[in-house]
Amino acid sequence: MLASIHKFRQNGWNLLLDINSGAVHVIDDMTYDIMDTFDGTNDDAVVAALAGRYDRAALREALAELHELIGEKTLFAPDIGVPPTFAGEGIVKSLCLMVAHDCNLRCGYCFAGTGDFGGRRGLMTKETGEAAVDFLLAHSGPRRHFEIDFFGGEPLVNFPVVQHVTRYVRQRERETGKSFKLTLTTNGLTLDETTQRFLDDNNISLVLSLDGRKEVHDRMRPDAGGRGTYDRVLPNFQRVVAARQGQNYYLRGTYTKYNPDFTNDVLAMHDAGFDVLSMEPVVAKDTPYALEEADLPRIYEEYDRLTAAYLERHRAGRGFFFFHFNMDLSNGPCVAKRLAGCGAGHEYFAVAADGGLYPCHQFVGREKYRLGSVFEGVTNRELPRYFRESHVLNKPRCRDCWARFFCSGGCHANAELFHGDIREPYEVGCAIQKKRLECALTVQAALAMEKEG
Repeated sequence: MLASIHKFRQNGWNLLLDINSGAVHVIDDMTYDIMDTFDGTNDDAVVAALAGRYDRAALREALAELHELIGEKTLFAPDIGVPPTFAGEGIVKSLCLMVAHDCNLRCGYCFAGTGDFGGRRGLMTKETGEAAVDFLLAHSGPRRHFEIDFFGGEPLVNFPVVQHVTRYVRQRERETGKSFKLTLTTNGLTLDETTQRFLDDNNISLVLSLDGRKEVHDRMRPDAGGRGTYDRVLPNFQRVVAARQGQNYYLRGTYTKYNPDFTNDVLAMHDAGFDVLSMEPVVAKDTPYALEEADLPRIYEEYDRLTAAYLERHRAGRGFFFFHFNMDLSNGPCVAKRLAGCGAGHEYFAVAADGGLYPCHQFVGREKYRLGSVFEGVTNRELPRYFRESHVLNKPRCRDCWARFFCSGGCHANAELFHGDIREPYEVGCAIQKKRLECALTVQAALAMEKEG
């Protein structure tokens, strides 16, 4: 049997997670100690082990309550198996269009080599963009809803193609009866009012890149001339978000070894008028700003601090949405999503500027992961199958990890970067993810308990 529970203490709360059901229980100190021994069948052993510390009658009462949870299948729930949908080939659900292998920034931590993905700078053509849309529709099966993300580099460097593909998508929606959600990720440098109007009129969601405080942002996100960009992009972001009345966007930052106090960056973004936020750890190696195992204690402390600040602002009526603290404890993702995550390499592909297909945007430029092209289709049949079968129950280090159904095995691209194999997770990323999940579970349990009084 795989590990089925995880108990932890976070920000003054004792929590018990049932891994398979996803149920979270707030427990007292006695129950917390009981779970060191209790396996659902050994009440007498539990009482014998703890009778010197707790009253026997209280122990029996707590055990009876735990048996009720077992009966409700929210404690020691049955193991999750691999659903039949993982057999055979999947259908394509979403694409990331790398419309620009170029960028007007020179971010220090850019995984894309400041936009060129380790090759030549270039822009996607209108014809390639159309072919990508047609490829998605041709491999969509009966599915009706899809997603396309305009990405780069910086996609607004190639704004005419973004406009053309958007119009083509709307045309194909009318012709096929299918529906597309469009997203664009931008650094904001050229996000002027004309561009904004087109994005708003076409209901294109925005991911806006800002790293928090001015000094933090400018250090890692200068323009091509080496100048800071904070003072130029912040007004653009504030204008766009105000025009959208705070909807249909989120603001995304990256923290590095240079700003371990990243709670201050999250709060700075909130104070600047943004309330849909994300702050991601940098993924890098052999650089001064890379996060390493030795940094983990400090990172854990900072997530404790962020958790406290997040709850404090919610209690004060100044709450905000933080992407990694948002969890639905009553109705989480489907089994397939819990096992395999984003679907990279079999349900989700990135399209390079030349039309090449890759498992996701971070694999673009890693030529052994080229899968084919939007013109000829997927020609490497083995790699998508390997990605499809690389779910948490097929990753040795994930199978018995308590976080397996929340992180879904972590990022394939990060695993490949550090170990050359998508089934060997990136250790520092795993450690941060687990800490962040404990904070998220605590936040949601605390808010639910306080709502109920």
